[in-house]
Amino acid sequence: MSIVTMIVLGLIVVVLIYGVMLYNGLVQVKHAVAKAWANIDVLLKQRHDELPKLVETCKQYKQFEQDTLQRVIEARSQVHAAREAQDIPALGQAEGALRMGLGRLFAIAEAYPELKANESFLLLQSRISALENGIADRRELYNDAVNINNVRIEQFPDAILARMFNFPARPLLEFSQEEKTDVDMKTLFG
Repeated sequence: MSIVTMIVLGLIVVVLIYGVMLYNGLVQVKHAVAKAWANIDVLLKQRHDELPKLVETCKQYKQFEQDTLQRVIEARSQVHAAREAQDIPALGQAEGALRMGLGRLFAIAEAYPELKANESFLLLQSRISALENGIADRRELYNDAVNINNVRIEQFPDAILARMFNFPARPLLEFSQEEKTDVDMKTLFG
């Protein structure tokens, strides 16, 4: 074997090893996004299971505002549908509506001393608040994983392999602007 042949074979081996390393890195990033989504999905399912209990507890107080309960039920349904479809943009919008509904529900509950003292309500409120915090934390991790994925598939030379092997960009989980604003207590009790 001549030296030129050995050099050419050596370069081919180096390029193949580099390509395999790039591909494996893209696979790792893709699975990090899937893992981050799975972590959010678990918390969303848990909260989905807790919300009917909260609504039923509030319904025990006949005078409790039914419109607020209906909004929470509808938003819960929208979150569930978006989660099942893995429609991240729709999930962000539905989450915004659900969080606003829960904020309103918890604020209105302040006007019902018996409800505020109800052990079930307090436990559910605490559990749902903890789940909300967990979802916010996991959302941040998911968005970080998505950002890393999206940057990698656009950078050279990763972009070449990403296109060849169909590694798609992933959407960020963003909440609507109205969800980010505080609940206006004057409109709630005005």
